[in-house]
Amino acid sequence: MRRSISQKNRRAAWLGLLPFLLFCLAFEIVPILLLIRDSVFSKAGTLTMSNYKQVLAPLYLKSFWNSIRLSGITALIGTVAGLFIGYSIYRWPSQRIRNLLITLSDVTTNFAGAPLAFAFIIILGSNGLVTQFFLKSLGLKIYPAFSIYSFSGLILAYVYFQLPLMVLLIIPAFGGIKKEWRESATNLGADTSAFWWHIGLPILAPSLIAGFVLLFANAFGAYATAYTLTGSRLSLVTLQIGFTITGEVLHDPGIGQAMAILSLIIMGTSIGIYRLAIIRAERWNRH
Repeated sequence: MRRSISQKNRRAAWLGLLPFLLFCLAFEIVPILLLIRDSVFSKAGTLTMSNYKQVLAPLYLKSFWNSIRLSGITALIGTVAGLFIGYSIYRWPSQRIRNLLITLSDVTTNFAGAPLAFAFIIILGSNGLVTQFFLKSLGLKIYPAFSIYSFSGLILAYVYFQLPLMVLLIIPAFGGIKKEWRESATNLGADTSAFWWHIGLPILAPSLIAGFVLLFANAFGAYATAYTLTGSRLSLVTLQIGFTITGEVLHDPGIGQAMAILSLIIMGTSIGIYRLAIIRAERWNRH
């Protein structure tokens, strides 16, 4: 009797999981398999690795380098700044203000894409509010030393949604640092800097690594913000994939799909490192 009930419960659990499995199959597994299939076929329909060889062309290699550089810089800025801002929010005495700041971070990190790009154009474009304020009030010309349509402008725009994401990721990690540990360190003569260097940061290290690689993957896969701000002026992987699939001049879906597969490998590696770091970080929260 118990065995039959257990089997029924197991079947019910699988039935409940079925919609999720079908969703993953339809929107993740099947598209990836189609990408792999189409990336190894030429325009004539013959099996070839030429698409992957053409990705080694300077234009596409530069796009990978630019994407890795942009993702790395914004992830590093977001991780470092998010650490300090997250700690300030975590230590904020008012629970109401703390919840408000966390909610604001949640909203801000989801404000990306074309709306964010247009907001930055209105504020920091060549005729933007801040640009004109500096010019008319202080006599300072931001352009051409800085341009929101350049690589440095993209860094600023990406940090806008990277930073609050890191804040949301790091705040729970501070809960792994027990108050008793700090009191014990103080009793043993350790000052604040010694506590954080020898105890705090080692405990937070897995969460910081997890946050960094997640921010890296988040920036690497971004498309709309970069496309709206730079168009074809800056070569990024996501933009080149779009140009090769939907463009007229660079139209070559096979190359775009090969680039997409290589991007998936980079993203998958990042997510794998993220999961390993999260598992390590959860050990401290269980103690």
